[in-house]
Amino acid sequence: MRLLVVGRLSGQLATAVKMAMAHGAKVQHVERGDQATEQLRRGQGADLLMVDYRVDIAALITANENERIHVPVVACGVDADASDAANAIRAGAKEFIPLPPEADLIAAVLSAVADDERPMISADPSMKHVIQLADQVARSEASILITGESGVGKEVMARYLHAGSKRAERPFISVNCAAIPDNLLESELFGHEKGAFTGAMARRIGKFEEADGGTLLLDEISEMDVRLQAKLLRAIQERVIDRVGGTKPVPVNIRIIATSNRDLAKSVAEGSFREDLLYRLNVVNLRLPALRERPGDIAVLADHFVKKYAAANGVPVRPISQDAKRALTTHRWNGNVRELENAMHRAVLLAVGPEIDVEAIRLPDGQPLTAGAMGAAPVAHDAGPAARAAHAADVISRAHVGQTVAQMEKTLILDTLSHCLGNRTHAANILGISIRTLRNKLNEYADEGTSIPAPQSGVAASGYAA
Repeated sequence: MRLLVVGRLSGQLATAVKMAMAHGAKVQHVERGDQATEQLRRGQGADLLMVDYRVDIAALITANENERIHVPVVACGVDADASDAANAIRAGAKEFIPLPPEADLIAAVLSAVADDERPMISADPSMKHVIQLADQVARSEASILITGESGVGKEVMARYLHAGSKRAERPFISVNCAAIPDNLLESELFGHEKGAFTGAMARRIGKFEEADGGTLLLDEISEMDVRLQAKLLRAIQERVIDRVGGTKPVPVNIRIIATSNRDLAKSVAEGSFREDLLYRLNVVNLRLPALRERPGDIAVLADHFVKKYAAANGVPVRPISQDAKRALTTHRWNGNVRELENAMHRAVLLAVGPEIDVEAIRLPDGQPLTAGAMGAAPVAHDAGPAARAAHAADVISRAHVGQTVAQMEKTLILDTLSHCLGNRTHAANILGISIRTLRNKLNEYADEGTSIPAPQSGVAASGYAA
């Protein structure tokens, strides 16, 4: 993880920096907000800005946005009170870290905002087969397309490929094509020249140049506008890019890895994805099976997440009870590994006694993993598949009778967003709609006075509400 610290490096902030470095962060430091923007323009990229709350955070974020630079901000400060934290969050910071810092808090925030330490863990034969194929192609220069449902671990696989490649000592740069608006993504990828558009005060280096010599991950590439796909195709074919507003091609030496949770062949047929680009990206395809297709991974992943979040929250590591493991293994996990990770994080915090039992493993709405739905009578665990299917159908039917299509759509969108702990990108992926469509729907619901689930990372680790 690349961390850029903004502010006077006093004793407590310096301590926080040392803690971040101890957790594997590569740290750079500037004192002023304008220096931070200038450093980001020059291609000295960062995954996170840690900014003293006394710096003008709103001005820093505005300057970055004017230059089409998208880096999350975490505020911090010594002797800050609740109003200081709230003001920093209102200015655009994602989190607030009070100083003097606690090691566990630093670790938790770094993990939540930019978790680079995600090892490839597997015990199931179906996943081991994919890993074996990844090992075969990792040292090649071939472009690789990683496909699979949202939450299966596509970025983890991309990092695994980079670590096993000949470029492992060079940068690994990730761009989420679904999270950046179309009008900003071109500049994010290719950079821009001074004066290319209103607000472009200086040359800005894009992700292609940042990744020079290393690996560029184009995450959820299916969301990229078809017009920008043509420019991407040229960059991959010719190994040169054109900065926005530039007149001179810039050579780049990178390996491309792309991910998608959609059927790109279907997108090609629909006209939303270029067929020639698909061929360029899909030299090797790695399809990651859904978690329900690799039940042998559930227990080992659950154990890993328990250890990870016990350490991050400073609580003892409790073993998972046998009943809880059985419940975990039989749950469908529509959100895949990401949903399992969130469930085990909650379980670590909710568990009492010597083990993590079934009661500690809760769904996003707070219900136990084995609870009956919608207030319906629970079905016996030993009932046959037909009885369980009939029960589920009855629950769904009762819940939807009397609703209009618009009401059902609203319920589905909000329930899915809650299920994803407020993460818009993940919810859009599960719903099968674009992030723009989801945002428009949420804005419509908010205008009606409906409470919209906030992203989990929008609640500061210190307890201040974002």
